[in-house]
Formats: sequence, C-alpha cells, structure tokens
Amino acid sequence: MKQLKKLACRAVQELSLTFPSRTVLSIILGTAITTFGIYNIHQQADITEGGILGLILLFHFWFGMSSSILSPVLDALSYALGFRFLGKEFLKTSVFATLCMAGFFRLWELFPPVLPSLADYPLLAALAGGCFIGTGLVVRQGASCAGDDALALVISKATGCRISRAYLLTDVSVLVLSLSYIPAGRIVYSLITVTVSSFMIDFIHNFGIRKEDKDSGKETLADNGQG
Repeated sequence: MKQLKKLACRAVQELSLTFPSRTVLSIILGTAITTFGIYNIHQQADITEGGILGLILLFHFWFGMSSSILSPVLDALSYALGFRFLGKEFLKTSVFATLCMAGFFRLWELFPPVLPSLADYPLLAALAGGCFIGTGLVVRQGASCAGDDALALVISKATGCRISRAYLLTDVSVLVLSLSYIPAGRIVYSLITVTVSSFMIDFIHNFGIRKEDKDSGKETLADNGQG
C-alpha cells in the first residue's frame, strides 16, 4: 500500500511538471482556434494543405493507399522522430494536444459552420485560414498536434533554422509534388495559407524569447522543445 502511494505521488508530481496550468491552457486554446479555422474556413473554401495531410492526399491519388492507414502511420513516424530528437516530454504533451485537436473537431462538427463561406473569395480564405492555423500556441509549448508540427520542430531542432522555414520546407515540398494532380490555380492559395501560418507560428513561438533569454541567460522551454 505504501509503495502504491509513492507511485501515485510520483505520477502526480510528474504530471504537474509536464502539464503546468499555462501549458494546458495554451494547448487547449491553440487547438480550439486552429480547428475552428480549419472547419469554418478551409473546409468550406476547399483549400488543401501541405505537410502530412498533403502527403496523405498525394499517396492516395498516386498509389491508391487508404487515408485511414496513411494518417496514423505518417503521424506515428513523425512522433517517433519527435521522441528521438525532442524527448519524452514532447511525446506526452503532443498526445494531449492531439486528443484536444480531435475533441474540438468533434465539437465543431456538431454545429453548422458559424462563419460565412469564403469559397468565392479564395484569397481572403487563404489569408484568414492561415491566421487561424498559425496561432502557434501549441508549438510554443514544445508540443505537436499533428505530424506536421512534429516534423517542423525536429527540423528546426536538428538544423538550428527558424521554425517558419522548417514549416515552409515541408509544406512547399509537398505542395510542389501535389502539382502532379492538383491545378496550379488551387495550389497558389495553399501556398499563401501555409506561408501566412508558418510566419504566424514563428512569430508567436519566438515572441518574448530574446528578452527572457537576456534576463535569465538560459534557454526557454519553447527553444528546448519540451513541454
């Protein structure tokens, strides 16, 4: 019984260190905003994405591979890379963020879209959608709510490049390959939205970090990629 109590206390302590209130609130708010934008703007305007989602669509088109198989496989590979380069804390917070993402998608799907469709204004949809997706609150906590985030964090960590460049590298690479089956006119709007979201994420991810580094002389949590 005493051993069980010790294990329980240790588990609670680890959870409190991994999930301080600031991290939990940031992940919940970030996933709520991102999923709201995807559901109310991107899905209505039929704007595709780069990264893992674009790769799933690409493989499905060319090889007939099922999205239900590709999605978990590609996400699992991305998270495995994240665990290798960013550690177990990344994996813990990312699982929580992924569950939040799924939960909010389910919540929004219970209701019709609350924003007017921007399908007739694809440029506006690309800009607005990019702002919603680019909240950066989840990534700032060193977590990932999809394989795209995990890949970008790993590339940024491994190469030392800004996270906006890491996102653009993965997104633009997939979108260029997607020209093999998607008209160039549609890809242009996807390029706009991934560019906006990449720079938004980068700005929020790094907001205030330089000042904090100067004051403390230490790396921040966001730079370390730990939750």
